[in-house]
Amino acid sequence: RLGLYFDPGLLSLLSPPPAVKCKTGPLDIVFVIDSSRSVRPFEFETMRRFLIDIIQNLEVGPNATRVGVIQYSSQVQNIFSLKTFFKRADMEKAINSIVPLAQGTMTGLAIQYAMNLAFTVQEGARPLHKKIPRVAVIVTDGRPQDRVTEVAAQARGAGIEIYAVGVQRADMNSLRAMASHPLEEHVFLVESFDLIQQFGKQFQDKLCAIDALINYCNFGNHSCQHKCMSIPNGYYCRCNDGFTLQADGKACQASDICNGIDHGCEFKCVSTPGSYHCVCPEGQQLHADGKTCNKCKSSHVDLVLVIDGSKSVRPQNFEVVKQFVNQIVDFLDVSAHGTRVGLVQYSSRVRTEFPLNQYKTAEDIKKAVLKVEYMEKGTMTGLALKHMLEHSFSEAEGARPLSQNIPRIGLVFTDGRSQDDIAEWARKAKESGITMFAVGVGKAVEEELREIASEPVEQHFSYSADFSTMTHIVDNLKVNICPGRCWQGLCGGFTQEFRGRTVASVTFRIQAFPS
Repeated sequence: RLGLYFDPGLLSLLSPPPAVKCKTGPLDIVFVIDSSRSVRPFEFETMRRFLIDIIQNLEVGPNATRVGVIQYSSQVQNIFSLKTFFKRADMEKAINSIVPLAQGTMTGLAIQYAMNLAFTVQEGARPLHKKIPRVAVIVTDGRPQDRVTEVAAQARGAGIEIYAVGVQRADMNSLRAMASHPLEEHVFLVESFDLIQQFGKQFQDKLCAIDALINYCNFGNHSCQHKCMSIPNGYYCRCNDGFTLQADGKACQASDICNGIDHGCEFKCVSTPGSYHCVCPEGQQLHADGKTCNKCKSSHVDLVLVIDGSKSVRPQNFEVVKQFVNQIVDFLDVSAHGTRVGLVQYSSRVRTEFPLNQYKTAEDIKKAVLKVEYMEKGTMTGLALKHMLEHSFSEAEGARPLSQNIPRIGLVFTDGRSQDDIAEWARKAKESGITMFAVGVGKAVEEELREIASEPVEQHFSYSADFSTMTHIVDNLKVNICPGRCWQGLCGGFTQEFRGRTVASVTFRIQAFPS
């Protein structure tokens, strides 16, 4: 495990070194402080002291180290920028005046703010050509409520060195996703707020040594295809996630070719070194085109897809969502007595695009999907769940009676935070016997996806960083959609209960959030 751990019993054996100001050279350093409601008042006071202790040991000034501080919860607040103060006394006064925001934990939003605003020349950061190290120190006590992996990678790519300091309840996977490499030098976990000041003494030494290293990547002749990582007396190349470094130590090749191309496999794409091939479930044959399979004939369900048509999706991405819907339809045995499919779109209001009993063939459904017009406006996911439960799964709109034991599946697709409460209607939908799947893209909120998803939650919600990488979601839906089928050792996943009756096993396996 990465991080520093402090045993209270050992503290008495540690004699803190005398305070020595950093004199190795200037830094542009921004502290990004979590002031969410989980940080209790007395805990925030220890964090305040931690900041002041570190600043007191920095050589600050317009031509020395510049310091900025921002705090965040559900929003981000600039306490002071890199150009505001050049005296430690002024910084200390501003830090002592901070009033915690006491809301959520939007760490990704805070990193975005630091990258786009706090480290700009307008806010006091020195120009990149001066090669002054830019350092962000993120101090948090919990799990982020938004995505941090992508924005942290962007920040690191923009030349910001990120230290992730977790206290008490912090999530180690999130700290690792935020921090610069090597992780063992940039990720720290402190067991309690009581120990953060002791940790601060150790952390000061690390900050003071930052610019003693020459950044060989800045010379511009490293030839790394993706990322150059500076180390003492040299550098090494690193590939982006999903790629493998080649023998020359510089070039990168996609590890999962299937997720990087439009492979066209109807059921499942399997990556092999430098290539890929398509496969079908056991009991089905691959057609001569090498891509399509026999249809899934044994899976009869009532499936309602609830898609987000809010303004944040944007027209071009809404077309991708419609393709996503049609790729699911392609694999289903749609008929009046087989699988029935309904479609609902929502934004600030909810609209049934077509009910379960309107179309009897997959081709008719796909044509209707392509004609769906984008609604725009807000994101009322709770209202959409209510509509799905009260209308879409009613017998009047084509849902088969519960006595027929036809599984009812609801799949909610969203790209952002709901503007209304989802808890009540998500719970009622599941209690009524509907198996719920939640698919999130972009700024979708993990907490809300988990609220919507049926148990086991990890198998019923999925996330993709953006609309262009949604292929794996469709593939994973297809893997187990046929009851009783097995594929590469994956067999039936869960048994659904309807008012005390155990019915046919219906299996959807959806990839959970990447760590």
